[in-house]
Amino acid sequence: MKVAFHTLGCKVNLFETQALTQLAETRGHEVVTQDADAVILNTCTVTAVSDHKNMRALHKLRKENPRAVIAACGCLAQLSPERLRDTGGADLICGTTDRAQVLTLCEQAVQGKRVDDTAPARPADRDTAFELLPAGVPKGRTRALLKIEDGCDYFCSYCIIPYARGRVRSMPPAVVLREAERLMAAGVHEIVLTGIEIASYGRDLTPALSLTDLLCTLLGAFPRMRFRLGSLDPRIADEQFCARLCRFDNLARHFHLSLQSGCDTVLQRMGRKYTAEQYYTNAMLLKAAFADCSVTTDLIVGFPGETEEEFAQTLRFIERCALSAVHVFPYSAREGTRAARMEAQLSDQKKAARAARAKAVAAALTQSYLRRFVGRTLAVLPEHRTGGLWAGHGDYGFPIYIEGESIRKNQPLSVRVTGLHRDGVKAEIIL
Repeated sequence: MKVAFHTLGCKVNLFETQALTQLAETRGHEVVTQDADAVILNTCTVTAVSDHKNMRALHKLRKENPRAVIAACGCLAQLSPERLRDTGGADLICGTTDRAQVLTLCEQAVQGKRVDDTAPARPADRDTAFELLPAGVPKGRTRALLKIEDGCDYFCSYCIIPYARGRVRSMPPAVVLREAERLMAAGVHEIVLTGIEIASYGRDLTPALSLTDLLCTLLGAFPRMRFRLGSLDPRIADEQFCARLCRFDNLARHFHLSLQSGCDTVLQRMGRKYTAEQYYTNAMLLKAAFADCSVTTDLIVGFPGETEEEFAQTLRFIERCALSAVHVFPYSAREGTRAARMEAQLSDQKKAARAARAKAVAAALTQSYLRRFVGRTLAVLPEHRTGGLWAGHGDYGFPIYIEGESIRKNQPLSVRVTGLHRDGVKAEIIL
């Protein structure tokens, strides 16, 4: 069977598509980009905009592959299977609890066997085991994703994902170690630990353990492998987290602490479990423990009821934290969430204007952070060519664009930063 994959959404979805690609190849199928017998779309449903992107993608895939079996899996498939089948035209639909099932159904359909057009999409609960999928190694890449956790228990007022992904489930630590060892043997130099809410890792295991426990084991077991963390609940970055992990050189000095708002009244309406001051305290703990570390975040502006003063508080707060990068999103109402039913919804025009103001502040913060590296020596792993330069990433998360001729992909380099460039810095090789 010739099978093609398309992915929308987050790094967790990307990991799962890479895993399905690996499973397909293991089963003897050919992964293609055109002339496919089956096309699998991994869907996202984080916002209403995401839902529309899924529907457009399905129509496009159907037009480009008129004779192929079209399958949809993932978050929107879990929540709205009828919509994907009746409006989107998907032939087969799977949810989020048995990804490998979509391959089996495609195999049966391509062979002409009768299959259910909508596979059981049972939501994950406390009794659902973590789905073990092999970490894929994208061809020619030096960095790999490893999903160590799925689900979320927090049910923030704007977020539909806990309903699509279910409760927290964690990959057993022995399996995490086994997958890390397999990735290292495959030539991977960096592993990005990802999940829906990785700060909750291990609370469902028996005996329970923490993300910090897992990290200490991984970092000690693979000293030559760099590990990078995905998005974190800011509460995890406490004194114990910093004290236990700062002694490891192979933990990337880049921490993405999810903020969403720097105003406590907005955080309360969002259903977040921390205050702005708690966020600030832990961000400062990270900066004290990990010299020059990059602390980045996400920001939702224009949340229902957000006043001009509440928005101004948020701008002042991100400047106070001196964040390294801020990803700004105008609030997008998601049907089925509490926030979508709140009063005082802001106009699209006001949300866009606030997003533009926040992005201007964020850009200034990023430039201020990057300037401190000019003249410094950094380690970098060249990954790909772009605009006549080699691009790669170092410990601190931002892109490094390297000038020079004698550069080989995936061969570590020491470089000297010469200035700012695009979304990162420009550097020259130290001979």
